[in-house]
Amino acid sequence: MTGVAVETRGLKRNFGDFEAVAGVDISIPTGEIYGFLGPNGAGKSTLVKTLCTLLRPSSGSATVAGFDVATQSTQVRLHIGVALQDAALDPKLTGREILTLQGRYYGLHRHEIVSRMDDVLALVDIGEAIDNRTGTYSGGMRRRLDLAAALIHNPDVLFLDEPTTGLDPVSRIRVWEEVRRLNDELGMTIFLTTQYLEEADQLADRVGIINAGKLVAEGTPEALKRQIGSDVVIARVVGDVELARDAVSGIEGVEGVTIRGDELTISVADGAGTISPVAVALNGCGVRVIDLTLRTPTLDDVFLEHTGAHIQPDATSEGDES
Repeated sequence: MTGVAVETRGLKRNFGDFEAVAGVDISIPTGEIYGFLGPNGAGKSTLVKTLCTLLRPSSGSATVAGFDVATQSTQVRLHIGVALQDAALDPKLTGREILTLQGRYYGLHRHEIVSRMDDVLALVDIGEAIDNRTGTYSGGMRRRLDLAAALIHNPDVLFLDEPTTGLDPVSRIRVWEEVRRLNDELGMTIFLTTQYLEEADQLADRVGIINAGKLVAEGTPEALKRQIGSDVVIARVVGDVELARDAVSGIEGVEGVTIRGDELTISVADGAGTISPVAVALNGCGVRVIDLTLRTPTLDDVFLEHTGAHIQPDATSEGDES
């Protein structure tokens, strides 16, 4: 497959009067890792389900691997792999039995399944547990088996829906390594939804941010961070934050100010030269400064700039074993 792997034009998906996806245009070239971010309820999952043919578009168009998701859903499904957040694995079957069944669903012959199983197990670290019942697997093992099942038919496009949610940090890094190998060694196009900004920063060639059903930002992680400014000053204050924002907004070199609670995120061109005037302005407007820090922009700053909120990873995402 060459050219464009995933493309949407004015894609909309409604639920009654509610417009969950409000006219999204995306073009993902073959071989790209595309990171997709959005707050809860922004339309991220709806768009992914539409691309995977689980939902039909209300209007607009979308193609995946060159096939229309509305009129050629069978062909789309034959060319994609999907690893959803909650792996649905029969606990009474072994990992090998599940991969064999998955291969049969895609019409692979027995010898093809054996060959493909060797290939995916070389990419996805399951080890001897492949012959154990999946009911004995840890969360990390279930996630890796689900990824192997999504790869058994050698898809052109792989959709990963928050693949590391629920994994401990070590298992998360292993999944990152596997995603990179799939892209580097097979040239596979990967559409990655994630709630971990570091994950998108580390893995994605480009990032798209969706909010209220619309694509509000798109670009390489570095380009998106450069749009925020060269540096970021974070000020936590006690007092009138609106007054504090007005006080610092007019300072030379300040490019933007965002408020969240008692915290001001101040985008500046030259942090070292601006932090002192910011401190003076805050002190002179009657607020009390609790913290004042200087750092380079992150994807969280980009997310805050475009959605008005920090991304909030699931609080339960740290506890599972590998």
